[in-house]
Amino acid sequence: QVQLVESGGGLVQTGGSLRLSCAGSGRTFSSYTMGWFRQAPGKEREFVAAISWNGASTYYADSVKGRFSISRDNAKNTEYLQMNSLKSEDAAVYYCAASTYYRRNDYYTPRLPNQYDYWGQGTQVTVSS
Repeated sequence: QVQLVESGGGLVQTGGSLRLSCAGSGRTFSSYTMGWFRQAPGKEREFVAAISWNGASTYYADSVKGRFSISRDNAKNTEYLQMNSLKSEDAAVYYCAASTYYRRNDYYTPRLPNQYDYWGQGTQVTVSS
């Protein structure tokens, strides 16, 4: 069982930065691929970024590439999403997720919601112009 709790959301101006955190419970947190998704009102949940268990592989949606950075600290059971140069279209509820289908896979960075089996409750990011 994995429990995930996001934090770090808030209100930021266009062009600003935020860092989201996701704290995981369970001693096997470090064995799993982690990801970030977001969902804006009236839209489907969309993939943002993923990171393999040891950070060897990362993958980003085209819409955030070069602006967002995913990382993790397994000693702290925490993953992060550094968001820079925020745009109005980045406003959404951001969710962290864990994919436990493969343990300790250096290359596994899934991009579909149904490839993740544990989710946090979400944190709101609002971008004002």
